[in-house]
Amino acid sequence: MAEQWETGTLVYDPRTDKVGEYRDRTGPYAMLRPVGGGREWQADPALIRRATAEERLSAGVRAANSRSGQAGGVAAPQGDEASRPPEPVPGCATCEGLAVRRDEARARCDGTEETDANVLLRRHLRGGHDVPGSRRRIFRYVPYSIVQDATAEPEYEARCVSGDEADCGAASGPCDGPAEVEEWQRTHTQETRHTRYRRNFADYAIMEPANP
Repeated sequence: MAEQWETGTLVYDPRTDKVGEYRDRTGPYAMLRPVGGGREWQADPALIRRATAEERLSAGVRAANSRSGQAGGVAAPQGDEASRPPEPVPGCATCEGLAVRRDEARARCDGTEETDANVLLRRHLRGGHDVPGSRRRIFRYVPYSIVQDATAEPEYEARCVSGDEADCGAASGPCDGPAEVEEWQRTHTQETRHTRYRRNFADYAIMEPANP
């Protein structure tokens, strides 16, 4: 029996070799959305598994790079900086950890993992150390956990995306629970014969120190 996933769980789909955010079940398929947003795709619920920490990190890096490129964010390194691997700052545990990860990836001939480690190390150097071209202060790294805010009610919503040339566009509006959304879907389908919907779940999250 396929495992039941919570909405928002990051899972790995071996068929597409991608990490996606679990959204819901549609018939025999699990609906996954790319990390950072994008077009959902169908996956076999029996094949997907929870993404590892490394897979989640790599997916997050790619999503961040994609957003930076689309938004005209921080420019990619140029000239010598682009060709020269970033150097860790002696005595910094984060720097040393990323450098070790890069070296291990290089030993495995894993170019993708090596590039991800370099990207993270460059960002860490710019944000946490006094490197050339930066006048930022050094802050102690504090790990955080992301937890759902129990004091805020989550919201559920569905939008009809049936249609050959354009989506129907009818929407349920924000609802307090999934049952209310499903009842709206049944009514809309009875009235229009439309059968395809995009469903969204929104909640509030709190960042808590991992080791208070």
